[in-house]
Amino acid sequence: MNRQEPLVFIIAGEPSGDNLAGRLIAALREMTGGRVQIAGIGGPQSEAQGLKSLFPMRELALIGIAEVVPHLPRLLRRMNETAATIREMKPDIVVTVDAPSFTLRVANKLRGSGIPIVHYVAPQAWAWRAGRAKTLGKRVNHLMALLPFEVPFFAEHGLPTSYVGHPAIESAMAGDGKAFRKAHGIDEAATLLCVVPGSRNSEVGRMLPVFAEAVALLADRYPDLHIVIPVAPNVAEQVQERTKGWPLPVLHVTDPAERFHAFAASDVAMAKSGTVTLELGLARVPMAVAYRVSALTAFIVRRMPIAVKFASLVNLLADREVVPELIQEECTAEAVAEKVGHLLGSPEARAAQQAGFAEVLHVLGDADPPPSRRAAKVVLDLIEKRET
Repeated sequence: MNRQEPLVFIIAGEPSGDNLAGRLIAALREMTGGRVQIAGIGGPQSEAQGLKSLFPMRELALIGIAEVVPHLPRLLRRMNETAATIREMKPDIVVTVDAPSFTLRVANKLRGSGIPIVHYVAPQAWAWRAGRAKTLGKRVNHLMALLPFEVPFFAEHGLPTSYVGHPAIESAMAGDGKAFRKAHGIDEAATLLCVVPGSRNSEVGRMLPVFAEAVALLADRYPDLHIVIPVAPNVAEQVQERTKGWPLPVLHVTDPAERFHAFAASDVAMAKSGTVTLELGLARVPMAVAYRVSALTAFIVRRMPIAVKFASLVNLLADREVVPELIQEECTAEAVAEKVGHLLGSPEARAAQQAGFAEVLHVLGDADPPPSRRAAKVVLDLIEKRET
């Protein structure tokens, strides 16, 4: 490869990380006038920016201990393959994006290589145990954090950390709800419920049956309700098949570019816990948050020391319960339908959540420059520092 231009090796292991990686690649190309080479592992968003993935990213999109164990032999082979490729290519920098179970193990295999490693998205060591922060510092050279309170936490444990901002800042607030409704023939006066069951097969398998039953319960009270489901490409077929018999009109949004327009068009949401809760919050969509993991994963997690009170990012950033959380045993169709129904019937409840979303936006800070450009600057500065 022509090494007159810097080579950045990026590893994204799941759809949310792929979204970050895709925007990072676009920002790197823009800020260098296209004078940068990209290699690594990614999905549709990274590939749309010219990345040729070393192998399909979907092989890594697993969650939960019970889900990962059966795939360990293949994952270990992919880790070794990735580390060997990086050592052979000798990139100017490696950017590992989230998916710590895979990316940080690859980083560990690169110790002693002399290649600087930047990890994008701080592992939630602040929620579990501080010792993980020290371990992370032995594997990577720099951390790019999405949340402002993560910077002092990791800096205290000796890891240089930059706050680049959450990607939801530059995306969730840019949606055009009116244009989305017009494009899909949804009346301006219609009530639109956004359903987000997850971006992994295991999540969809657990969450969609709960949401399906909740929608059926709501259909009796709100027969004119419309449903929109923004769905990741890797689970689109599964979601479409499982929602064929729903009692209300369902619109599937498979184009990632339409995702935030769908959020902006929605009145209320039922969503699995995760990044999407922040995206919906910044789009000012009142919601009920629900989540389940496998029984084995839940058994193990409950025996770990957890230092936070909430599961959703909205509540964590506001440091109070802005949105209701229905986790594990509380995650039932009846409970989800009750919480969503309350929002549908109460303008006051919706307004209260939206006031909390404003608090969250204040905590996250300024959206200019956008997080993707901040992250690209960190990467380019580290490359320049290495060269000098």
